[in-house]
Amino acid sequence: MTPDTPQSDADILIVGGGLSGTMLAVQLLRLPGQRRVLIVESRSELGRGEAYSATELGHTLNGNAARMSVDPDDPDDLTCWLSDFIAAGGWPESDVQHVPVAELFPPRGIFGLYVQQRLAEARAVGAHQGSSVEHVRGEVIDLQSDASGIHLTLTDKTQLSGRFGVLATGMFAAARTPQRHPDGKTDTLNAAAVDPWDVEAMRQLDPQGRVLIIGSGLTMVDALVSLEQAGHRGPIDVFSRHGLLPHVRRQPPGWPDFLAADHGIRSPRQLVRALREQCEQANSQGIDWQSPLDTVRAHIPRLWSQATDRQRRQFIRHLRPWWESHHHRSPPLSAQLLDRLQHEGRLNVHAASLQAVGNREAGQVRISLRYRGENQPIEVSGEALINSTGIQYDWRRVDRALPKQLLARGLIQPGPLALGIAADPGGAVLDAKGQVCDRLFALGPPLRGLWWESTAVTDVALQAKALAARLVAL
Repeated sequence: MTPDTPQSDADILIVGGGLSGTMLAVQLLRLPGQRRVLIVESRSELGRGEAYSATELGHTLNGNAARMSVDPDDPDDLTCWLSDFIAAGGWPESDVQHVPVAELFPPRGIFGLYVQQRLAEARAVGAHQGSSVEHVRGEVIDLQSDASGIHLTLTDKTQLSGRFGVLATGMFAAARTPQRHPDGKTDTLNAAAVDPWDVEAMRQLDPQGRVLIIGSGLTMVDALVSLEQAGHRGPIDVFSRHGLLPHVRRQPPGWPDFLAADHGIRSPRQLVRALREQCEQANSQGIDWQSPLDTVRAHIPRLWSQATDRQRRQFIRHLRPWWESHHHRSPPLSAQLLDRLQHEGRLNVHAASLQAVGNREAGQVRISLRYRGENQPIEVSGEALINSTGIQYDWRRVDRALPKQLLARGLIQPGPLALGIAADPGGAVLDAKGQVCDRLFALGPPLRGLWWESTAVTDVALQAKALAARLVAL
């Protein structure tokens, strides 16, 4: 895709051309009316972003095709597209999974192609109505708002203006995001670490060398896949505060929506108690415990928004690790790799927290760790270090130009519990004084604090449809 060169001001400026920004553009193109949309994205392609730029077939979606449609009105959209794609020879390796198309876990790179095709189709629809979407390749380093609209400044000093702006910045992967520490400390972890998705860099390592991984969530699972594809055959040590691993995602049968039938369940404690009861009922009937758990997903926005700050803090402090490991599950092929590495004795998981990262000496990186239940830290060394701590949602800690400028100008404020940024339920951003901005909006991962779950494909698709309707109405 060749980026277009803008010729005049836009109706809508979208900052970020990954899944969130692209899905918003698709929805805007489908709606009647004439409008000009500019998407500012530093990558050469729209629709991929951080998550779907992976090129290795082993890096698959964490959900099966039936769960990952980008069309909120058609849950089978990806399944149908994937069926045609496979029939045309686009993914011959799909038969390795030995399941129907709806249950396949496609590679993220292929999912990116699907998103791009839906954008191309929407562009054709928009063209008939006089609407357009153009890709401006670059990075936004500053944003200003006034009575006339939103004004962007790019790294090359390009200036763009539009009536409305949308922050579709996607996820700030901790492994790829410079960190700002409140105490002024240097971000030594990323400086010493290997990118979890950089297979080529891992091929340069000693195949028998010891690899240290900080974090035990889904990014860690991706790192294991990368190491395997790079030919690594040495020991791997994983360190995280609780030592919990993601469960494997299965395809359980349906289960009654117990939350829809009982709106008296409001607090995290009540939810956990009820969910345990439901899972015990399922187990007693020989049904997978994931069946009741999967019904909770649709109610997370309501439960999170109605909880008090105290209840949210309790959830994050005490329940979040278990929620992440049970809810954000690993695709089957990746889980099989993890099980095999543990069975071979190559993979060991430790409950320990990182204290410091030392200098590389004699080809080894040294880190200081404190094991759970212990008071004194110990030093561990390895051939390589990988940061798999997941996503940085606290914009105050993101050491990039745009988040820093937005905070410094008072155009945004941190979201609840410093998760993402604050906004009203429709995505209109709240400034530092708590005022709703009628020009600047957000969707996707930046709204983590508003909805808790705001990163999945279905979350983004629903938000994009609602925000597009709101913008067109304005």
